[in-house]
Amino acid sequence: MIVDRNFRGRLFAAAVALLLISGCEEKLKPPLTSIDVSKNLPSQESWNATITFTDSARVSAILRAGHIAVYMDRQVTMLDSGVTVDFYDTYGRHTSVLTSRRGRVNDATHDFEAHENVVVVSDSGTTLKTEDLFWNNVTGKIHTPAYVEITSPTEQIRGQGLESDQDLKHYTIFRPTGQGVTNE
Repeated sequence: MIVDRNFRGRLFAAAVALLLISGCEEKLKPPLTSIDVSKNLPSQESWNATITFTDSARVSAILRAGHIAVYMDRQVTMLDSGVTVDFYDTYGRHTSVLTSRRGRVNDATHDFEAHENVVVVSDSGTTLKTEDLFWNNVTGKIHTPAYVEITSPTEQIRGQGLESDQDLKHYTIFRPTGQGVTNE
Protein backbone atom coordinates (compact mmCIF):
# COMPACT_ATOMS: atom_id res chain seq x y z
CA MET A 1 0.00 0.00 0.00
CA ILE A 2 1.37 3.31 -1.02
CA VAL A 3 0.56 6.25 1.27
CA ASP A 4 1.35 9.79 0.30
CA ARG A 5 3.95 11.35 2.63
CA ASN A 6 1.92 14.53 2.76
CA PHE A 7 -1.09 12.54 3.88
CA ARG A 8 0.88 10.91 6.74
CA GLY A 9 2.16 14.32 7.84
CA ARG A 10 -1.37 15.75 7.84
CA LEU A 11 -2.64 12.70 9.73
CA PHE A 12 0.11 13.07 12.33
CA ALA A 13 -0.61 16.82 12.68
CA ALA A 14 -4.33 16.12 13.08
CA ALA A 15 -3.64 13.48 15.76
CA VAL A 16 -1.37 15.87 17.69
CA ALA A 17 -3.95 18.65 17.42
CA LEU A 18 -6.67 16.30 18.67
CA LEU A 19 -4.52 15.31 21.65
CA LEU A 20 -3.78 18.96 22.45
CA ILE A 21 -7.43 19.94 22.21
CA SER A 22 -8.59 17.07 24.40
CA GLY A 23 -5.79 17.84 26.88
CA CYS A 24 -6.83 21.49 27.04
CA GLU A 25 -10.44 20.55 27.54
CA GLU A 26 -9.70 19.27 31.03
CA LYS A 27 -7.95 22.49 31.94
CA LEU A 28 -10.95 24.60 30.88
CA LYS A 29 -13.40 22.81 33.15
CA PRO A 30 -14.08 24.67 36.40
CA PRO A 31 -12.76 22.93 39.50
CA LEU A 32 -15.32 20.89 41.37
CA THR A 33 -16.04 22.12 44.87
CA SER A 34 -17.94 20.25 47.48
CA ILE A 35 -20.14 21.89 50.08
CA ASP A 36 -19.41 20.84 53.61
CA VAL A 37 -22.87 20.13 54.98
CA SER A 38 -21.48 20.12 58.50
CA LYS A 39 -21.11 23.90 58.19
CA ASN A 40 -24.24 25.75 59.14
CA LEU A 41 -25.09 27.59 55.92
CA PRO A 42 -27.99 30.06 55.73
CA SER A 43 -31.18 29.04 53.92
CA GLN A 44 -31.51 32.58 52.54
CA GLU A 45 -29.32 35.66 52.32
CA SER A 46 -30.11 39.26 51.40
CA TRP A 47 -28.03 42.39 51.07
CA ASN A 48 -29.28 45.92 51.77
CA ALA A 49 -32.66 44.50 52.78
CA THR A 50 -35.69 45.66 54.74
CA ILE A 51 -38.00 43.55 56.94
CA THR A 52 -41.34 44.90 58.18
CA PHE A 53 -42.81 43.43 61.38
CA THR A 54 -46.58 43.62 61.71
CA ASP A 55 -49.15 42.63 64.29
CA SER A 56 -52.79 42.41 63.15
CA ALA A 57 -51.95 44.44 60.01
CA ARG A 58 -50.27 47.12 62.15
CA VAL A 59 -46.59 47.92 61.58
CA SER A 60 -44.65 47.45 64.84
CA ALA A 61 -41.09 47.76 63.48
CA ILE A 62 -39.17 48.22 60.24
CA LEU A 63 -35.69 46.71 60.18
CA ARG A 64 -32.92 47.48 57.65
CA ALA A 65 -29.55 45.73 57.45
CA GLY A 66 -26.60 45.59 55.09
CA HIS A 67 -26.61 41.77 55.26
CA ILE A 68 -29.30 39.37 56.45
CA ALA A 69 -28.78 35.61 56.79
CA VAL A 70 -31.80 33.40 57.59
CA TYR A 71 -31.26 30.02 59.26
CA MET A 72 -34.63 28.28 58.97
CA ASP A 73 -33.53 25.14 60.85
CA ARG A 74 -32.59 27.23 63.91
CA GLN A 75 -35.43 29.79 63.40
CA VAL A 76 -33.02 32.69 63.61
CA THR A 77 -32.08 35.59 61.35
CA MET A 78 -28.62 37.10 61.72
CA LEU A 79 -28.05 40.76 60.81
CA ASP A 80 -24.79 42.56 60.19
CA SER A 81 -23.14 45.33 58.19
CA GLY A 82 -25.16 48.01 59.95
CA VAL A 83 -28.63 47.60 61.46
CA THR A 84 -31.38 50.21 61.76
CA VAL A 85 -34.80 49.55 63.33
CA ASP A 86 -37.68 52.03 63.43
CA PHE A 87 -40.23 51.22 66.17
CA TYR A 88 -43.94 52.16 66.09
CA ASP A 89 -46.59 52.24 68.85
CA THR A 90 -50.00 50.54 68.82
CA TYR A 91 -51.42 53.51 66.86
CA GLY A 92 -48.80 53.24 64.12
CA ARG A 93 -46.87 56.32 65.28
CA HIS A 94 -43.08 56.28 65.11
CA THR A 95 -41.61 56.13 68.65
CA SER A 96 -37.87 55.52 68.31
CA VAL A 97 -35.01 54.42 66.10
CA LEU A 98 -32.26 51.95 66.98
CA THR A 99 -28.90 51.58 65.25
CA SER A 100 -26.21 48.96 65.85
CA ARG A 101 -23.43 47.16 64.06
CA ARG A 102 -25.13 43.74 64.16
CA GLY A 103 -28.20 41.97 65.51
CA ARG A 104 -30.34 38.86 65.62
CA VAL A 105 -34.06 38.08 65.27
CA ASN A 106 -35.70 35.03 66.82
CA ASP A 107 -38.02 34.04 63.96
CA ALA A 108 -40.37 32.10 66.25
CA THR A 109 -40.98 34.90 68.76
CA HIS A 110 -39.85 37.94 66.70
CA ASP A 111 -37.71 39.05 69.65
CA PHE A 112 -34.75 41.17 68.58
CA GLU A 113 -31.27 41.73 69.95
CA ALA A 114 -28.75 44.39 68.94
CA HIS A 115 -25.01 44.26 69.56
CA GLU A 116 -22.03 46.62 69.21
CA ASN A 117 -22.42 50.40 69.26
CA VAL A 118 -26.14 50.29 70.04
CA VAL A 119 -27.84 53.69 70.04
CA VAL A 120 -31.57 54.26 70.56
CA VAL A 121 -33.02 57.73 69.99
CA SER A 122 -36.64 58.25 71.02
CA ASP A 123 -38.88 60.78 69.33
CA SER A 124 -39.18 62.50 72.74
CA GLY A 125 -35.45 63.36 72.68
CA THR A 126 -33.99 60.68 74.94
CA THR A 127 -30.85 58.86 73.75
CA LEU A 128 -29.66 55.48 75.04
CA LYS A 129 -26.17 54.10 74.34
CA THR A 130 -25.02 50.57 75.18
CA GLU A 131 -23.25 47.56 73.68
CA ASP A 132 -26.08 45.00 73.93
CA LEU A 133 -29.83 45.53 73.86
CA PHE A 134 -32.76 43.09 73.77
CA TRP A 135 -36.33 43.85 72.61
CA ASN A 136 -39.25 41.60 73.59
CA ASN A 137 -41.89 41.51 70.86
CA VAL A 138 -44.75 40.48 73.17
CA THR A 139 -44.21 43.20 75.81
CA GLY A 140 -42.63 45.85 73.56
CA LYS A 141 -40.00 46.35 76.28
CA ILE A 142 -36.23 46.64 75.96
CA HIS A 143 -33.64 45.46 78.47
CA THR A 144 -29.92 44.91 78.88
CA PRO A 145 -27.54 43.73 81.58
CA ALA A 146 -24.77 45.85 79.97
CA TYR A 147 -23.47 49.32 80.84
CA VAL A 148 -25.85 52.07 79.64
CA GLU A 149 -25.80 55.85 79.19
CA ILE A 150 -29.05 57.80 78.91
CA THR A 151 -29.20 61.45 77.98
CA SER A 152 -32.49 63.35 78.04
CA PRO A 153 -33.49 67.00 78.33
CA THR A 154 -33.76 66.51 82.12
CA GLU A 155 -30.96 64.10 83.03
CA GLN A 156 -27.74 62.41 82.14
CA ILE A 157 -27.42 59.05 83.83
CA ARG A 158 -25.26 55.95 83.57
CA GLY A 159 -25.57 52.52 85.07
CA GLN A 160 -25.26 48.80 84.75
CA GLY A 161 -28.45 47.29 83.30
CA LEU A 162 -31.74 48.73 82.10
CA GLU A 163 -35.42 47.91 81.54
CA SER A 164 -37.62 50.27 79.54
CA ASP A 165 -40.54 50.71 77.18
CA GLN A 166 -39.41 51.03 73.57
CA ASP A 167 -39.92 54.79 73.41
CA LEU A 168 -37.70 55.34 76.52
CA LYS A 169 -40.37 57.22 78.48
CA HIS A 170 -40.48 54.86 81.47
CA TYR A 171 -37.20 53.17 82.32
CA THR A 172 -35.33 51.69 85.24
CA ILE A 173 -31.54 51.76 85.37
CA PHE A 174 -29.90 49.31 87.72
CA ARG A 175 -26.84 50.46 89.72
CA PRO A 176 -27.14 54.05 88.40
CA THR A 177 -24.59 56.86 88.51
CA GLY A 178 -24.97 60.38 87.15
CA GLN A 179 -27.08 63.39 87.78
CA GLY A 180 -30.54 64.67 87.09
CA VAL A 181 -31.38 68.21 86.13
CA THR A 182 -34.41 69.91 87.61
CA ASN A 183 -36.53 72.29 85.58
CA GLU A 184 -37.21 75.36 87.74
